[in-house]
Amino acid sequence: MPAVWFWKGGGCVFMTDVQTGSQPEVSDEYLLRDRKLHAIVPRTSVAGNTLTLVIGIMSFLASLTLGAVSLVNDTATGWQSDIAREVTIQVKPVEGEEMQANLVKAIELVSEFEGVDNVTLLDEAATQRLLEPWLGTGFDMNELPVPRILSVTVDETSPPDFAAIQTKLDAQIAGASLDDHRTWVDRLNTMARATIISGIVIFALMMAATILTVVFATRGAMAGNRHVIEVLHFVGADQGYIAGEFQRHFLLLGLKGGLVGGIAAVIVFVLIGWWATENIADPSADQVSALFGTFSVGLDGYLGTVLLVFLVGILTALTSRFTVLRHVETLDRMQGN
Repeated sequence: MPAVWFWKGGGCVFMTDVQTGSQPEVSDEYLLRDRKLHAIVPRTSVAGNTLTLVIGIMSFLASLTLGAVSLVNDTATGWQSDIAREVTIQVKPVEGEEMQANLVKAIELVSEFEGVDNVTLLDEAATQRLLEPWLGTGFDMNELPVPRILSVTVDETSPPDFAAIQTKLDAQIAGASLDDHRTWVDRLNTMARATIISGIVIFALMMAATILTVVFATRGAMAGNRHVIEVLHFVGADQGYIAGEFQRHFLLLGLKGGLVGGIAAVIVFVLIGWWATENIADPSADQVSALFGTFSVGLDGYLGTVLLVFLVGILTALTSRFTVLRHVETLDRMQGN
């Protein structure tokens, strides 16, 4: 069996021949120059580079998931805020009723309620734009029984009694109805919560897959250096020393892979935000803006990505340490028997 190189914590090095127990004369300069080759865990290897790539990919996907969850959460909060401060009143054309008089009466009636800040009539041009996807352009509003819309801005902290407004509208204005959009908001919020829960589950699965990958990589590294680890342990190296060597090695791999994945995710966030800004007039961008605003990940998303890099590094190091300790405990039991 070849000689075993044992590195003590302070940098002191000695070599022991397993068969004779002697320590041949070897220069410190040679040992320090080739320390990477004789380390318990090789610092540069194909397996190490592959693990870094796998961790980078998992970190990239986890960062994208985290950014998507942050985006959906911010959007859902914006939906709730928008609906909380604005409702609409629809006044339908009724035979025998004058539309303009009903609109004026509705504005005066709603403005009397406490908590109503402003009532605005949606003009004909704006109404035509709303109907263009269904009726096209160039139609005459006066030839169609098109309802008119009143936009009502309310106080978020002290909203008016919507039920009382609807009751008064029913009593005094034919064809008038109030829509507080609660049904649509509830549906959108349900979708947002489902998306967030799905994102959290996906994120947890990615972290679990990363941990399992590190476990297998650690076991592979221990298998490749099995004789070195066993001799080190039997000649007096404690569990903490051996586990610490693996922990430092995999901590660097985890941080490196997490940093690569995090930077790639940030670049994707920036590119998507730039695309949405540059194509704001495009129909597809309009649909995206309607759902996600400017489609820009907030500060929480970027901070979460930074924290994810450190989380991946810490999880990688702790997983490796736990795996090594379990292996060394197994050696202790075998030695005891």
